[in-house]
Amino acid sequence: MFKNIIDFIKETYKSKDFIPLHEPRFFGNEKKYINDCIDTTYVSSVGRYVNIFEKEIAKYTGAKYAVATSNGTSGLHISLILADVCQNNEVITQSLTFVATCNAISYCGAQPIFVDVDKDTMGLSPTSLEYFLKENTSIIDNQCINNKSGKVIKACVPMHTFGHPCRIEEIKEICDKYNIFLIEDAAESVGSIYKDKHTGTFGELGVMSFNGNKIITAGGGGCVITDNKSLANKAKHLSTTAKVPHKWDFNHDMIGYNYRMPNINAALLVAQLENLDDFLKNKRKLANKYKEFFKSQEYDFFEEPPQCKSNYWLNTLILNDKKQLNKFLEETNSNNVMTRPIWRMMHELPMFQHAQCGDLTNSKWLNDRVVNIPSSVVM
Repeated sequence: MFKNIIDFIKETYKSKDFIPLHEPRFFGNEKKYINDCIDTTYVSSVGRYVNIFEKEIAKYTGAKYAVATSNGTSGLHISLILADVCQNNEVITQSLTFVATCNAISYCGAQPIFVDVDKDTMGLSPTSLEYFLKENTSIIDNQCINNKSGKVIKACVPMHTFGHPCRIEEIKEICDKYNIFLIEDAAESVGSIYKDKHTGTFGELGVMSFNGNKIITAGGGGCVITDNKSLANKAKHLSTTAKVPHKWDFNHDMIGYNYRMPNINAALLVAQLENLDDFLKNKRKLANKYKEFFKSQEYDFFEEPPQCKSNYWLNTLILNDKKQLNKFLEETNSNNVMTRPIWRMMHELPMFQHAQCGDLTNSKWLNDRVVNIPSSVVM
């Protein structure tokens, strides 16, 4: 039923072997920098490559500051702490997201609230966000109070799904109106631009991931970006066990975390960052190739939203229904072409099943139809 699609993907990647969804590419100075890191013996969280990476990713995104973390989830956790999210607070996010977003909220003892996404971005909908806040909250003493639970809604965490920017500018305006701290989950959107500005730089904080399946990778790794010097300094302090700087004394002035990116991972990532623009060009070329191919098919290829330049991290198809989706997944994966559905919605998972939800019509519609197809940089 899907043989023509399978053949097209195999022809595109010039392979009859297993084709992964998204695998890393190492074309540049990765081995050189890692060997240098080993030679210096600075392989842990202290070393020049961590500092180089922070400087270069800040420059690339246009943020004033960047703090390297062990992964994207730890970056989200620190960002929520910086937003003063704590026990029994609430955080608005989308149900159609990767579980790390909600896990980080739970680490703080807070509860998620789920609102809908837009069909044309797959990211949090400003319309749904404003409707929920208008119908369910009150501003008391400059805090946004949930009328149903009586709890403070401290933060909002929208995600740029598969690298496609959500309507983040509108979301920021709403958050400002309701005194809600905005943290962008830009884990998947390094290199993605919204209205000539890099994703992750609209909110007070933005968080990126460099997991092994991302466009650039450190094997793991993440970072927090911000224009706020005080927040950046505290993020670094929290990520290094909150140790007060001293040549020998072990003094820690608050609960901290061992979340600093190791130097050896940063060495890999510095080399990857040197090739990011080439990777993005290659992936845009692949996306255009898919777009042309699927014009003659009965399935829709998901294109970047208006006023956006997406990184096309994971190319996406919109199938006709859940039944067709399951058939597509079975046939492609049985023929050595890796495909995957979008994540199970968070409110359907046992640990979040009691969370308050707005109307999730678009999320449910996409959940029944979205599938990712191979998206690695083509060799």
